[in-house]
Amino acid sequence: MKALLLVLLAQFCSASLIPEREKDPEYGRGQAQETLRAALRLQRLNQNVAKNLILFLGDGETGAPTPGVDGHDSGDGGDDDDGLFISHPQTYNTNAQVPDSAGTATAYLCGVKANEGTVGVSAGVTRDRCNTTKGQEGTSILRWAKDAGKAVGIVTTTRVTHATPSAAYAHSANRDWYSDGEMPLDALEGGCKDIARQLVENIPDIEVILGGGRKYMFPKNASDVEYPHEDKHRGTRLDHRDLVKEWHEVKPSGKVAKYVWHRRDLLALNLSRVDFLLGLFEPGDMVYELDRNNETDPSLTEMVAVAIRMLQKNPRGFFLLV
Repeated sequence: MKALLLVLLAQFCSASLIPEREKDPEYGRGQAQETLRAALRLQRLNQNVAKNLILFLGDGETGAPTPGVDGHDSGDGGDDDDGLFISHPQTYNTNAQVPDSAGTATAYLCGVKANEGTVGVSAGVTRDRCNTTKGQEGTSILRWAKDAGKAVGIVTTTRVTHATPSAAYAHSANRDWYSDGEMPLDALEGGCKDIARQLVENIPDIEVILGGGRKYMFPKNASDVEYPHEDKHRGTRLDHRDLVKEWHEVKPSGKVAKYVWHRRDLLALNLSRVDFLLGLFEPGDMVYELDRNNETDPSLTEMVAVAIRMLQKNPRGFFLLV
């Protein structure tokens, strides 16, 4: 009983200590803009506009500087040079001393700080409470790039619905709501969407999505194409939806969308004739490089190379999260 009271007291105290301003999705972005303006007033900085941006993130490095590569636009339609930039992002959770990868991803992709275990939302959202989500959604750099007319892509060696990639497109009170099969009844009745569904519906024109996570896209108990006799790899969706099929169906008329699950099919694609690409190479997270099946699963290098070739077809440039 004493332990329970201590837990409840800790939860109450952590909730009450969250500054009200952190619950406003615009607060973090406003701070960032003011920091940039202040820096520009202090010295004459390179103010060229990057055409392309690739954000590389090693899992577990979310609290440390991580390089990003971009090309500087000279203004004449070509790239002057490529630059490697080091950032020093603040990626704290508002209610935890050590942040998790959902909150940190929300910080560096959306520019807002979040509570532990929530993704793509402000600190106004409490973990597991679906009814706190509305109005607290953040917008990510992937969305900003898409709105600017750029091509966008996600490459991951986890599942594409995992905490880091999902912050680019989803808004969820729980990072683990990969499909509706992982969601509690009250969240489903409250109208909250699982992360796999948001991948298909929120930004339906993401040009490249490569990683793991097949089972969250298919109806519960549907056999996996690669591991048909293993129950743990079967589909998990309670709504019986085939989200890969729906991903195809929402693409504009005249555009070519390709879904692949095998390395051979990925590398055989004529990318000049593909407008949208979805590759899901494992039921869950992809296998570690040391254990990877070289015949069925592409390497990270191969996936990134394919993604860049796809995205660089856009003359306005691209954003790629790796």
